[in-house]
Amino acid sequence: MRMNRRNFLAACAGAMATTVRPAFAGTVAVGGAAFGSTWRAALPDHARSEAVRKLVAEVVRDINQAMSPYLAQSELSVFNRTDTLDWHSCSASLAQVSMQALKMSRYTGGAFDPTVGPVVNRFGFGPIRGGRARPQDLSVSANGLRKRTVGLTLDLCGIAKGYALDRIIEGLPSAGVEAALIELGGEIRTLGHHPDGRSWQVGIERPDAAPGRMAHIVAQGQMALATSGTGRQYVRLGQGGVSHLIDPRTARPVDAMPASVSVLADTAMRADGLATALMVMGMDRGAAFAEVHAIPALFAWLDRDGSHEIMTGGFDAYVSA
Repeated sequence: MRMNRRNFLAACAGAMATTVRPAFAGTVAVGGAAFGSTWRAALPDHARSEAVRKLVAEVVRDINQAMSPYLAQSELSVFNRTDTLDWHSCSASLAQVSMQALKMSRYTGGAFDPTVGPVVNRFGFGPIRGGRARPQDLSVSANGLRKRTVGLTLDLCGIAKGYALDRIIEGLPSAGVEAALIELGGEIRTLGHHPDGRSWQVGIERPDAAPGRMAHIVAQGQMALATSGTGRQYVRLGQGGVSHLIDPRTARPVDAMPASVSVLADTAMRADGLATALMVMGMDRGAAFAEVHAIPALFAWLDRDGSHEIMTGGFDAYVSA
């Protein structure tokens, strides 16, 4: 399967297992294209929807210019091509996301790896080419990046989408919007409350059902919700398929178990990275890791008997139906 989308999200969007519930009285829905996927917002009907559109467009443009491996002149692409081991100046946003990616790599024992891009490319996903490197071969300062080995490349698609969503939510009050539910490529954050006074609600799809069939309704409050899965992106090889998610420790695609992992965290960037890492860990190790670290997560998997799930870290406290 050829991947021809032009933004960094194209090769790493994962399963679209979350959805905004239909707009009710008192709300208006707006949305558009972003990162090779889509964004949607549910807003109070008096909200400044054009201000939201402008904010999203600005954030998407800034993140693409900083972190897209599909744009030849993005900061990330220029850094990936350089063969110097000296410090390379970069924007504060690229440095911040790179630093968080390294922290996530350490936290997850390498299940999240921002240097895995060339391996992903060899299985037909993503444009990043280069030598195999390790996260510890990258140094990050407040405004710079440095390689410790020639050939190292940086791939932030497993965390940058969440950072973009955080930026959008943080910018809404300055745009005159005090309440909203924003979904970006399947990841969701909220601000304030629904116009009728209740919490915003989102649905999590069943991995074995047609799109739109909900397994749960989640009232996430101020938490971010991110989902990673194998179900919607794969390369067809004979009768089987290869997941777009690569285990950095084995340099092989992850097994199709679990089918998806949904994670709640205080920021979308953290939820984004954790969802990817837990998916890579696999069903047993991922669920154990989430339980030990009190990570609210929903693991779903499929077998001949249908769809099954495990909730960890108090995820069930956010499920309203």
